[in-house]
Amino acid sequence: MKKEREEDFENNLTGEEDNHQEENSKRSWFKRRKKGILTSTADKKETPEGLWNKCPNCNHITTTKELKEELFVCVKCNYHHRIGSEEYYEIIFDNSEYTELFDNIRSIDFLHFTDLKPYQKRLDEIHSKTDLKDSMRVAVGEINGEKMVVACMDFEFIGGSLGSVMGEKFSRAVDYCIEHKLPYLVISKSGGARMMESAFSLMQLAKTSGKLSQLSDAKLPYISMLTDPTFGGISASFGMLGDLNIAEPGALIGFAGPRVIKETIKKDLPEGFQRSEFLLEHGFLDFIVDRKQLKDKLHQLILLFRN
Repeated sequence: MKKEREEDFENNLTGEEDNHQEENSKRSWFKRRKKGILTSTADKKETPEGLWNKCPNCNHITTTKELKEELFVCVKCNYHHRIGSEEYYEIIFDNSEYTELFDNIRSIDFLHFTDLKPYQKRLDEIHSKTDLKDSMRVAVGEINGEKMVVACMDFEFIGGSLGSVMGEKFSRAVDYCIEHKLPYLVISKSGGARMMESAFSLMQLAKTSGKLSQLSDAKLPYISMLTDPTFGGISASFGMLGDLNIAEPGALIGFAGPRVIKETIKKDLPEGFQRSEFLLEHGFLDFIVDRKQLKDKLHQLILLFRN
């Protein structure tokens, strides 16, 4: 009887050792050996944010570095990703060298406007997160050896909205072009007028349009380039007043959005409605230019207008 108890006790010990070994085996499954040191999966390095990019049109995945090398154009479907002024300037200007103009102007909340949050708080948050002073930057540089003034919008700054600062920068850029006898290119990417500035924003539509008449009187070319998206007060003013109105492929361009129009007229819209190809077909654009051909195309236009 005593012998049987001793055997049972030994079996229990053996069972506990087996369970312990099994538990250790399970734990080791979740560990990796690296340079002779055991590390758990919790120590595994996370993939850096922004390393990969997925095309919103065809879901093609590529690295951000490769996408930048392709000028932010999808190699599979030719989708033109939205980019800001800095990227456009690097693409357009020789050796990515340019001089920024009027960068000392900043928006202020002179109406003390508040919706979900104070307008001034929105401005402060954007200024702290980005290097942008407002929704438009103006620069002068050379394109294949030919000087040109380029004003480009940044959608990151309150949707590239048209406010008093954008209107002022636009107007000063026109004066600069007249003074130095230079052509003027505006790259639009905007949701429209900035409602936080109320009537002061809407006044910029007339102000910018009026300045373009001065540029025309000086016989200097104005090229309006529309990118995705361009809406509201921009398309209702200087966006459609170019000596040449051009656009990127697939850009959404209009005044009110397709969904708003559909809900208003209660009818289905044509396929591709308000895309740049649709506008070209109906006479609103002169031509569509691929981003990879943009620099050479602008150079050709500068020479064409000069002759």
